Amino acid sequence: MPYDKNSDLPDNVRDNLPSHAQQIYRKAFNSAWDEYKLPEDRRGDSGREETAHKVAWAAVKKEYHKEGDEWVQDKS
Repeated sequence: MPYDKNSDLPDNVRDNLPSHAQQIYRKAFNSAWDEYKLPEDRRGDSGREETAHKVAWAAVKKEYHKEGDEWVQDKS
């Protein structure tokens, strides 16, 4: 179930991530949704949606880190 826009993302993503991080999450999720369509392309018994969410969070963590309760963009 790919996401067309940030407002379609799950509440825990929309309520916690800044807009730019949401965009990263959405694009990574959608890409992983396509890439890991087949079960043999995933690790272990993870489902397609679970795998896509893991990939999306990993993509966000490449550019953002958590300070207290807020996600902050890394300085380059």
